[in-house]
Amino acid sequence: MDPATKEQLVSRFRAYLDDPLPQAQDAAPGAPDLFTLLAEVSALKNEVKLESRQVKTALEQFRELFDTLQRANTRLGEELNQQREREANTRREAERGQLLELLELRDRLSAGSDQAGRYRPGWAARRGKAAAFIAAMADGLGMNLSRLDHILARRGVRPLVSLNRPFDPQTMHAAEIAHRADQADGRVIGEIRAGFLQQDRLLRPAEVIVNKKDGNT
Repeated sequence: MDPATKEQLVSRFRAYLDDPLPQAQDAAPGAPDLFTLLAEVSALKNEVKLESRQVKTALEQFRELFDTLQRANTRLGEELNQQREREANTRREAERGQLLELLELRDRLSAGSDQAGRYRPGWAARRGKAAAFIAAMADGLGMNLSRLDHILARRGVRPLVSLNRPFDPQTMHAAEIAHRADQADGRVIGEIRAGFLQQDRLLRPAEVIVNKKDGNT
C-alpha cells in the first residue's frame, strides 16, 4: 500500500475514534445505523423461528396424515382379506353341500350296481329276458357310477380308506361293534358307508364296523 493511501486511512480512523457519530452519519445514503440493523436482524431471526415452527407443525400434520392413511390402508387390506376369506368359505360351503348330494347319489348308484351284480336269475328267468335286462342295467349303473367318480375326482374328492385300518374317531363313525377274536382290537373290519376327503379336508366321515375283542361295547 502506498504511503498516501495509508495516511488517508489512518486519518479517517483517528477521526472516527475522536467522534464516531459523524462518521456514522457520513456513511452511504440509505445505509441503516447499527441499532436499526440489529433490530432488523432480530426481526428476521424471529421470522425464521416462526417459519421453522410452521414448517415443523406442517411436517407433524403431514406425518399424522400419513400415519392415518397408512392405518386406513392396513384396515382396508384386512377387511378385503376377510371379505375374500368369507366369500371363499361361502363358496366352499356351497360346493360342499353339492358334493355331499353327489355322494348320496353315488351311494344309491353303488348300491344299485352291487345289487344288480349279485343278481342270479332262476331257471325260469334264464329262459326269458330278465337276465339280459338285469345285466344291461348293471352295466348302465356301472358306467354312471364311473362317470360320477370322474366328476368327483376333478373336484379333488377321493375315498377315505378305512377298511382294515385302526379306528380313527376324527374321520370315522363307529356305527356297529363286532367281536372277532381273529381281528385286532379297534380295527375296522367293515364299512357301512364310505367316507370321502376333498383335498386334505374331511368331506364325509366313514360309517364303519369296529372290532372289540373283549366284548365290551
